[in-house]
Amino acid sequence: MSTTPGMVSTASAQSPTGNGAVVVPEGEGVGNRIPTNKSSQRLVNEDYLQPSSTRNSLGDGGGGDSIASSVDTTAGRRRSKVSKMEWVTVFILFFVNLINYMDRFTLAGVLDEVSTSFGIDNGEQGLLQTVFVISYMVFAPIFGYMGDRYSRRVIMAFGVILWSVTTLAGSFMEGSFTWFIVFRAMVGIGEASYSTIAPTIISDLFLDEVRSKMLALFYFAIPVGGGLGYIVGAQAAHWGGKWYWALRVTPVLGAIAVIFIIFLMVDPPRGEREGSTTLKATSWGEDMKYLMTNKSFMLSTFGFTCVTFVTGALAWWGPKYIFFGLKLQEGGSGIKQTNVSFIFGVVTMMSGLIGVPLGALAATKLRARSLKADPLICAFGLIVSTPLIFGGAILAKHNEALCFTLIFFGELFLNLNWAIVADILLYVVIPTRRSTAEAFQILLSHALGDAGSPYLIGKVSDWLKPWLREAGPISDTEVEFTSLQYALFITVFIQVFGGILFLITSGYIVKDKQDCDGIISASSDNVVEFEKKATNNGTDADKARVESKVGVGPLFKVTQNPGGHLMPDEASSSQTDDEDEERQSIGRRRQPSSYR
Repeated sequence: MSTTPGMVSTASAQSPTGNGAVVVPEGEGVGNRIPTNKSSQRLVNEDYLQPSSTRNSLGDGGGGDSIASSVDTTAGRRRSKVSKMEWVTVFILFFVNLINYMDRFTLAGVLDEVSTSFGIDNGEQGLLQTVFVISYMVFAPIFGYMGDRYSRRVIMAFGVILWSVTTLAGSFMEGSFTWFIVFRAMVGIGEASYSTIAPTIISDLFLDEVRSKMLALFYFAIPVGGGLGYIVGAQAAHWGGKWYWALRVTPVLGAIAVIFIIFLMVDPPRGEREGSTTLKATSWGEDMKYLMTNKSFMLSTFGFTCVTFVTGALAWWGPKYIFFGLKLQEGGSGIKQTNVSFIFGVVTMMSGLIGVPLGALAATKLRARSLKADPLICAFGLIVSTPLIFGGAILAKHNEALCFTLIFFGELFLNLNWAIVADILLYVVIPTRRSTAEAFQILLSHALGDAGSPYLIGKVSDWLKPWLREAGPISDTEVEFTSLQYALFITVFIQVFGGILFLITSGYIVKDKQDCDGIISASSDNVVEFEKKATNNGTDADKARVESKVGVGPLFKVTQNPGGHLMPDEASSSQTDDEDEERQSIGRRRQPSSYR
């Protein structure tokens, strides 16, 4: 790339320091030439630039807990050792995710008691979960947008406080189903603020195989938390004597989680581990245009929607369906739903204990053989789980042990997807758009998935009951069981469709990952051209214009230091507190160091 008088280009391809960073020598102005690379980036409107003075506590544009220093780029990005504070952060995220899903499925463990208390039918029982998920998915994009721009610690703490308080308040609404519905909806708002942000913190802390393992640990909390929700909910209701005691356990744990988030959790700058802290948050419209044209992201999101549809329907109706099936067996009249919920919770928890890490391990091993391994594993999990879930539904009133065995293996193969789908999102979407991507994936997967599946299954079941009664003289238990069975068969077709979507994803995954890596690389080794212009009072002003390869908006921000040198603006409001570090050459690109 050629330059004209008064223009300068910078790059890190040729580094006088030997570590890939370019240092602007003291005393030299921007009129001097610095070694350049072969980037073809062009100049764009300076309105895209964001001065560092606008980066304040909440609106820092990044995390805020980085302790930046000038270290070797490769070592900074690829180090495999996990620091103590990183382990603490992952544990906190796991803990909050665990109690999050405990709370979400607590009601399913006492659903029969809830329906008796409020006098509601299957459709209204399904509505309890549907209103929760609707509020969850509606507010997810809002928190996703904020999560790409503001302090993630503050947003997460707010969310956990909100869902803890509303869960506890809902437990006192025994006399009003309307108010109980309202508080369940507010629980969804609180959970949306957490779920959109937590995976992006992991993505900013780790890379490659370490990231995959940490994501597996994080999503490990979903089936385990769901299983504990059934168990804790049923047992708390049993010990307390009323179903609403099931809702008074997780708020206490939520209070503990808030303390952990505020005082112990690390919130790193966005894209730090990938060396792309110069990436700038863009407008919501530009983010959405980027996501909508990302084939791997969209297809994997639709495939994951099928997973949430199936798991949402099974999680909500599974214990009650099996309860009716066992009652139809010989000697099953004394069966209690709390006992069935306990067993179903153990099965769900164990399938997650094995399935989530198994999926992450398989992905890690098979990526070395094929770059398409991730979506192929997801497709395999959905397709194999189909006959297993179908068989479990058929055998519910014939053989209890075989029914639970088939459901265990069916859920195990479904659980292969959780960590892998999250990993796909993180490596095909650039860092400053990941919270938005998480939010959009939540919106779509829940809107078309588990937001409607419990309600749909319940309404189809209610619609079938009159037909079943007209078909012949059968007991009310038989009607309940058969109507739910036919309704749950809908999930079989959804599973197969999801498997097909992941197979199609495998055709685009390699290119989309390469595109994302290219953008991140460009943000680290970007060519910036500086144009020198005279102001009205005769002084010189150095202005920078940058355009990203992404093609739909600006991704880099550049600021000017007091010494007159221009440098990439770090996406963190909290820089190193080491005064000697601050006095070093500001023109040098900084790379992440370990956390204190």
